[in-house]
Amino acid sequence: MWKPDHRLAADRRGLRYPSDLTDAEWALVAPLIPPAKRGGRKRTVDVREVLNAIFYVLATGCQWKALPKDLPPKSTAHSYFMLWNWSRTLERIHEALYVAAREAADKEPSPSVAVIDSQSAKAAQKGAHQSIRRVSTRVRKSPAANDISLSTRSGSCSV
Repeated sequence: MWKPDHRLAADRRGLRYPSDLTDAEWALVAPLIPPAKRGGRKRTVDVREVLNAIFYVLATGCQWKALPKDLPPKSTAHSYFMLWNWSRTLERIHEALYVAAREAADKEPSPSVAVIDSQSAKAAQKGAHQSIRRVSTRVRKSPAANDISLSTRSGSCSV
């Protein structure tokens, strides 16, 4: 149940975009960001802004090329996204923010109960991606087309 202190914690009105990191969230996430590579140039990009750009794309579903001009360029944001996705940095960031959000709501860090409906269970058993692909790409032929192809096959085979 939402309480006034929960609403205060979830309020994102002071941010430029609702997907931007608050200072408290950044304090949690900053240690998880890998340092710049040794031996190369110093990092000139603001990593917090790059993360804000990644969160903007993930929250809005927009294309990389549709990033607002006040966020880092799409090439920079996408490169960091690919790098951090490959190194599982984004997974660690998600886990840290998830645990913090659950603890702020006075809940256990990991959920103790899950609800799964029968459709989800069936999809998980079959492999949801394959079953979705099969259903969406099935070609339906008319009965007349089936009769023609059967008569053609049977006529050509009975020589």
